[in-house]
Amino acid sequence: MTNENALRSLLKAVADGNVTPNQALDSLKDLAYEKVGDFAKIDHHRALRTGFPEVIWGLGKTPDQIAQIMEVMRQRNPVVMATRIEPAIYATLQSRVRGLRYYELAKICAITPSEIEPQFDGVIGILSAGTADLPVAEEAAVTAELSGFRVLRLWDVGVAGIHRLLSNRHLIESASVLIVVAGMEGALPSVVAGLADCPVIAVPTSIGYGASFGGLAPLLTMLNSCAPGIGVVNIDNGFGAAVLAGQILRTAVKLNNSQL
Repeated sequence: MTNENALRSLLKAVADGNVTPNQALDSLKDLAYEKVGDFAKIDHHRALRTGFPEVIWGLGKTPDQIAQIMEVMRQRNPVVMATRIEPAIYATLQSRVRGLRYYELAKICAITPSEIEPQFDGVIGILSAGTADLPVAEEAAVTAELSGFRVLRLWDVGVAGIHRLLSNRHLIESASVLIVVAGMEGALPSVVAGLADCPVIAVPTSIGYGASFGGLAPLLTMLNSCAPGIGVVNIDNGFGAAVLAGQILRTAVKLNNSQL
């Protein structure tokens, strides 16, 4: 009942007299949230409200807690995702959660269908400045793909070798939204925004020497960019960047549908 079409079908069945109000109530009783033990309340209603289901933040949770939450969520969601899962945690979860898949570089584990087809028009292009930025970039890429979006990856095109970026300008032009991930001084989003005709989401990473201050330096660079059309998310927040890019594409679909 967390799926919009399923909820619409249930309400129609009640209206047609094929389902009793009590039966419908039983189906909907955990729609708002569902308790898991004494440590979690799963927000089943989130996908209906926002278009994206709740995602499990792995850091700080025990493998047992993550496993229990995933088993509850899989009853209502075709895709269940947990972020910031270290390999040792995944090794423990693998024996507890059936059909669990691990994206090692992104540190994401998920229960997914065998294939996930893109559900929305448009392409989310994701660029990384350097190889060290890949874990954050892959977190964004995997999140977007598991959420039903088409993703284009372009890795290691930082400003220290700007020709690598310029030789791939056609890929930048083919994207509907761009996520640009960079550490060090964080200059790449400014350069990309000067070339692109679509929204640019900048993601600072904690990669850099001492004066990078754990990602604060690239964060300030991105916030102070002279190129317009850039939005900035928090340090190392590839997940948040992917959700924002998805919301932009979903809004475009709503606007197109409203004009039909």
